[in-house]
Amino acid sequence: MSPVAAHLAQLIHREGPITFDRFMEVALYGEGGFFATGHGAGRSGRDFVTSPEVGPLFGACAARALDRLWRALDEPDPFLVVEAGAGNGRLAREVLRAAPACLPALRYVLVERSAALRAEQRERLALEPADEALGPFVRRTNEDEAVPALSAGPVFTALEELPALSANGTVVIANELLDNLPFGIAQWDGRRWLEVRVGLRGPDRFEEVLVPTDADLGYSVPPGTRVPIPRGMEEWWRACDGVVQHGFVLVIDYATAMAELGSRPWLRTYRAHAIGTDPLDAPGEQDITADVVLEQLDTTAPFPRVRTDRQADWLRALGIDELVDEGRRTWEAGAERGDIEALAGRSRATEAAALTDPGGLGAHCVLLFGAGGAGGAFTW
Repeated sequence: MSPVAAHLAQLIHREGPITFDRFMEVALYGEGGFFATGHGAGRSGRDFVTSPEVGPLFGACAARALDRLWRALDEPDPFLVVEAGAGNGRLAREVLRAAPACLPALRYVLVERSAALRAEQRERLALEPADEALGPFVRRTNEDEAVPALSAGPVFTALEELPALSANGTVVIANELLDNLPFGIAQWDGRRWLEVRVGLRGPDRFEEVLVPTDADLGYSVPPGTRVPIPRGMEEWWRACDGVVQHGFVLVIDYATAMAELGSRPWLRTYRAHAIGTDPLDAPGEQDITADVVLEQLDTTAPFPRVRTDRQADWLRALGIDELVDEGRRTWEAGAERGDIEALAGRSRATEAAALTDPGGLGAHCVLLFGAGGAGGAFTW
């Protein structure tokens, strides 16, 4: 039995069947868990590919998005950007390479729970101490208060959790994070809600145990329908509320409506770039993920949703087609030399096709939430 499975078995022996979100927390984020050991997004030796791992084009478009959000916030300096679930730092590195206009004001905080992935971030970025996330600082004349110096960016730093700080203009980015936040599972039997708990079947096998719950989840679904209980998402939004006083939260994920839960699989596992097995199998060795339910997202978010786009449309609004054309011209000009810049230009068309594929990454939802009155009639 793996250490993760042994830990879960001990919990169940001690407390009885546990909720699915507790099982998921240990399996993904506990000691020896899936993300804690460096699994996750990437190509060779990893388990799935997210948009930043396709190539630098996604990061270039994200840099343009940050510029537009920065301008919508009246170009604050410092401009605090918090990437939640930053993984190995690939997106942050590509944003830096794209050199957005906001760069001199940029204070970029990578938030990642996995120590292994935070170590990889240092291979891609020069990270400053966490207490200098808004630094460097200067003192105002005849005042004791130290304030962030203007045009001192970019500053990059990394934290394990969302920071206990905020700035006048803040953006939180969560790319394929919310689908991995621990969630419970409830099932409507036509008369009442049952919660799925995880028990033991034998010494090293886990099984579902359905337990009646008095909670009225308030969803109208056909009998037999299972729905996620968004406990992890509720906690994450509470943390966001302390970070973003005036600004935006940009969520990119695969999402669905409550009415679709009974007609499509919304709970999945991944391992080594393939669909995994049952979520209760081999805890710690495969990813556990779920579609984000739009109604639950709106209910748990403390800020109003101001825009909803498909990733394909969002990227086109940010000029991905122009970037592909620019790459094609670079390739044509340097094809005979075959240098790295020319080859990178040629690859943009392939990257764009993957990022805008309506049957894949292009179908992701891009959801923008505005805090403190930000947003309004914002357009990309």
